[in-house]
Amino acid sequence: MKFFSPPNQLTFLRILLTPVFLVFLFSPYPTMRQWSLVVFILAAITDWYDGWVARRWGYVTRWGTFFDPFADKVVTSAALIAYIYLGLVAGWMVWIIVVRDAIITLLRSYAEYKGKPVETSKLAKIKTFVQFVIICYLLILYVAQNTQSLRENYGELIHALLNYSLVYSMMVVVTTLTLWTGISHIIVNWKTIRELYGTSDKTAQTD
Repeated sequence: MKFFSPPNQLTFLRILLTPVFLVFLFSPYPTMRQWSLVVFILAAITDWYDGWVARRWGYVTRWGTFFDPFADKVVTSAALIAYIYLGLVAGWMVWIIVVRDAIITLLRSYAEYKGKPVETSKLAKIKTFVQFVIICYLLILYVAQNTQSLRENYGELIHALLNYSLVYSMMVVVTTLTLWTGISHIIVNWKTIRELYGTSDKTAQTD
């Protein structure tokens, strides 16, 4: 069954890794926090690998196109929300990113599932990459800050790289980019969105 194809299994694995990542990240033990970085990287690798397997071996399915972007947002949103509680980022920016990503991901996934794919701009892909880089940046520095040997040898550098103004500025950039690409995505695909939900409404009335 294609539902249980290797790419879909990797997608579900990525979702299952999310609570493991959070447990390790909020652990009081430095070693466990270090493992949170390993788990996040593993989740990122499965994201790349399941896409490659799906294209290489023809495992592209409707379930896959629906759950793959959903799994990505589960992981990234969980990381960003966790950063709020760790005092690394401002909450208002994270919630803008999370809500925007949820809306666009559900819209895109539903459109793909219904056989009406929507366009993804190059800027949106750049946004995803920048978002991922910042998440990794903060995670690496947070783990380093909570690792005694690294803190003793590179404490000043870590502190400088985690400077609130610097992180705030970086988050402003990614938040603005995320919001702009979300609005642009809806504008560019407005015709498809109208057709998609118009068709759904007609189908519902016929039934």
